[in-house]
Amino acid sequence: MPSQDGEAAQIRAVIRQFLNERFLAKTEKLDPADDKYQRYVEQFEYNTWLADAARRVSQLQVVTHSLKPTHPDAKGSSIYAPPGGAASETVVGTDTLDASFSVDVVGNAAALDVFKFLQQEVNGRSLLERVEQGDPDLEAALSDDPETAHHLMQQFARITDPGDRHASHTLAKQLFWLTGDDPAVDEDFHLLAPLYATSLAHRVFQTINHDRFSDEAKAAREARRGNRPNERGYCDYPGLAMQRFGGSKPQNISQLNSERRGESHLLNSAPPLWRSRDVAPIRTSSAFSAYGRRPGIRPTLRELGRFLAQDPASNMHTRNYRDRLTADLVDGLIVFTHDMRQLPAGWTGDWHCRLPLEQKCWLDPYRADNDPEFAEEYLQVKESWLSIVCDEFSRWLNARLEYYGKMVMGDTEHRHFAQSANRDLELQKGLEDARKDWQNRLQSELDALAEVLDNDNE
Repeated sequence: MPSQDGEAAQIRAVIRQFLNERFLAKTEKLDPADDKYQRYVEQFEYNTWLADAARRVSQLQVVTHSLKPTHPDAKGSSIYAPPGGAASETVVGTDTLDASFSVDVVGNAAALDVFKFLQQEVNGRSLLERVEQGDPDLEAALSDDPETAHHLMQQFARITDPGDRHASHTLAKQLFWLTGDDPAVDEDFHLLAPLYATSLAHRVFQTINHDRFSDEAKAAREARRGNRPNERGYCDYPGLAMQRFGGSKPQNISQLNSERRGESHLLNSAPPLWRSRDVAPIRTSSAFSAYGRRPGIRPTLRELGRFLAQDPASNMHTRNYRDRLTADLVDGLIVFTHDMRQLPAGWTGDWHCRLPLEQKCWLDPYRADNDPEFAEEYLQVKESWLSIVCDEFSRWLNARLEYYGKMVMGDTEHRHFAQSANRDLELQKGLEDARKDWQNRLQSELDALAEVLDNDNE
């Protein structure tokens, strides 16, 4: 029986407001005398629209696990399996979500207004929840005629129905799982059809974005950079990747996918990468200390320091020998650069990394792909970091030569070694190519985003 506190009237008022907002959006630029305006008046009449929505609801299905992300043209079944069972203590799944989980909807994108209608809330409960629970107040609000109201409730309830039977599709992913003992016997296998846990993926996406871009997270990062305490702290997701579904029309995959503009995060599942202090210069304020420990660098430094300490004659032989040893050191710097860039992008984002910004740009340029904050810093120094690195290399090299050669190096030597590194075309080309490659990839991402926004606005 309907409640006595007028909740049915509240539901009806919410439905009328929803219809009125959609009517105003459709007729905003139309003249009331226009025939099209009059057709909208008839279309959004209370009983007419509800009857049409109940008819179109068969074109949609509310789901928690969707088939479409595996292939956009797959025609098999998706399922609606809301959280309700006992959550696993070791496995993250849909059952670990709370009651405020987001449901998804698949089907005809032109009928998504029916789903938005069922998402309307009255007193903390959505119309979809009320449909599932057979709420008498909603039934009373749908129509004054009890038979019509009951029919509408039955029609709307079909939005969670996968159909007469579950079915996979030739474009869906399938795998044979051995359930028996003999892999040579067909009956010992069970055919599985994996589905995409869309409600869980949406919660993960929301959580990661909040942890990365919320005001609290930004304040915590600012506090860290300023070496100040922060009560909240923040979460970091190294090696995070992005997967996109639906191309320029993410709404063809599902409603939640459209809300995410087709984006879904992929957490790094690669095995741990062993890093010695000779490989990844994390806990140091200069990468050149790690470079100096690499094979062949220290002997070359000793030889160059010993040679210069002898105060050799200023002739071609002296210059050629000095330049050859310097070239060996710069070649080693190129190899060092290459090796550092083979590490997973973002390794300089480690909490313990104390490298200055210009050295992070030098050794970890692709971190900017998945770290918007670093990307902004990269662009600010894109014209200066190369010369700064070469200058730092010269200062480091002068200090090592003074140590090995027991002598004092001056401004002349500093300029010589800085220019040696800066004019080495292979080093500079590698650094510039990395920068240009990142900028081109960033521009492609921006173009794709602009295309999505244009299509959404249409």
